[in-house]
Amino acid sequence: GCQSGLKPMVFAMPSAATSESTHMRKWFLVAALVLVACGNDKSQQPLSGMVMSPPLAVGTLSLPDGSGAADFTFKAAPGHLLLSFFGYTNCPDVCPTTLGELAAVKRELGAEGAKVQGIFITVDPQRDTAEMLQAYVDSFDSGFVALRGTQEQLEATARDFKVIFSKVAGKTPTSYTMEHTAASFVYDPQGHIRLYARYGMGAQALADDLKLLLS
Repeated sequence: GCQSGLKPMVFAMPSAATSESTHMRKWFLVAALVLVACGNDKSQQPLSGMVMSPPLAVGTLSLPDGSGAADFTFKAAPGHLLLSFFGYTNCPDVCPTTLGELAAVKRELGAEGAKVQGIFITVDPQRDTAEMLQAYVDSFDSGFVALRGTQEQLEATARDFKVIFSKVAGKTPTSYTMEHTAASFVYDPQGHIRLYARYGMGAQALADDLKLLLS
């Protein structure tokens, strides 16, 4: 007989970056999760996203939520998935595009969309207040969670996620921009990253991947 499963194909690709940081690249070793079709079964489709290899375990990490009232742990509820993105509220393009696509993905999933929790982690805690963050994510989906740690907490979390970010000076001390990795991370109830969704992947491709992971 034949079996179906996940077969990793390992290769290297650069992380996406914001349009403000076209010169900044960092190579991550990632693995495409390919579903092995059984016989002529066309229902088995490959995943469009990728996961880092070896898989990253982030379930022991936590950050304060936007209000600072509670710590959010990077583990999904049983049968659910978390999708996190690092960005900032003054981001001109990548961040609003990504959050808008995630909101569209949840609508595309219908009832299953309730099993996907969107997480927005600010890389600019200096300017992004709790009130600004919550209003920002609510403008895309009222169910999204905003996280805002101290600079030290942010740097530690970014290291574990293999995310890079840096400040680019502007004309005034408060008009700076932030360069940051532009990709989303999908992880499971065990706190293991299951999918690396690169920027530009598109809402439909991400929705299809999440359907497979939830099934």
